[in-house]
Amino acid sequence: MTHYTARAHTNIALLKYWGKADTTLMLPTTTSISLTLDEFYTDTTVWFDAALIADDVTLDDEVMTGKGYDKVTRFLDLVREMAGETRYAHVHSANHVPTAAGLASSASAFAALAGAASRAAGLALSPAELSRLARRGSGSASRSIFGGFAQWDRGHDDLTSVARPLVETIDWPIQLLTVIINDQPKKIDSRGGMQHAKATSPFYDDWVNRSNALVPVMQTAIANHDIDQIGQLAEANALQMHATNATAQPAFNYLTDSSWQVINLATTLREQGISVYATMDAGPNVKLISRPADTEVITAALAEAIPGVVVRTATPGPSIKIVEGDRI
Repeated sequence: MTHYTARAHTNIALLKYWGKADTTLMLPTTTSISLTLDEFYTDTTVWFDAALIADDVTLDDEVMTGKGYDKVTRFLDLVREMAGETRYAHVHSANHVPTAAGLASSASAFAALAGAASRAAGLALSPAELSRLARRGSGSASRSIFGGFAQWDRGHDDLTSVARPLVETIDWPIQLLTVIINDQPKKIDSRGGMQHAKATSPFYDDWVNRSNALVPVMQTAIANHDIDQIGQLAEANALQMHATNATAQPAFNYLTDSSWQVINLATTLREQGISVYATMDAGPNVKLISRPADTEVITAALAEAIPGVVVRTATPGPSIKIVEGDRI
């Protein structure tokens, strides 16, 4: 029973994934571009065991049950089908990301699970094949196979909807300051929220068209190391995504008053000459795209605006790593 362990890092979409064209294959309505983050990651160890009568899944030393467990076992069924594997599996994960709080914990979780489970089942998948598999667990996980900037092409079927690296080694100054407004699980999960917005917001299709049109513009901004252009595109794309939620029927919202304080603070700092831009996923926490040299000014402004707020610095992170054994 050979054990394999994978470490995958979370990613933050600069151009968002928000809605599925196919809910079974997890095909998105938009092509998305992300930045993988070094500080937030998931470690997962998997081995198959003929003595088991069901999959054994733990997260942070707690036995997983309910919907979370069901998602993992369905994903393992895909791996078993690909590999001709009939045994159940032990899955032990340690999450170094606040779970379900808008920090893309599912991306690192399913990327790590894809890496460890496929190797434990005897599969030797290419990065593209691993991305395609990870997508079936969580769409954003397709991008966490790669380091640095990655692009998930929406494609039109299982084969073509896959992520690829844009720039994996980043040697210029860019970071994300994660402002943790709330690290508790959100009331509306991403999967339900995106499909409700897609089904009921009259502005959803317009957001899709605008987002897809921005892909080559974002690619150019990244190639030019243009943090202001990257930030402007990312902030507008995120705000427009959240606008589809606000115009859904019934409307729903992930952002809190404190979230808006941070977003407005970014605007104020830009007026003072600081390159800082906000992006938000399905949760209240705000990520600030910025330069490391401006960290002190930004964090001081945050502390004054929201006393006691927790800020985590995140820098560009690496691609998935898979090793034999229980430790990475």
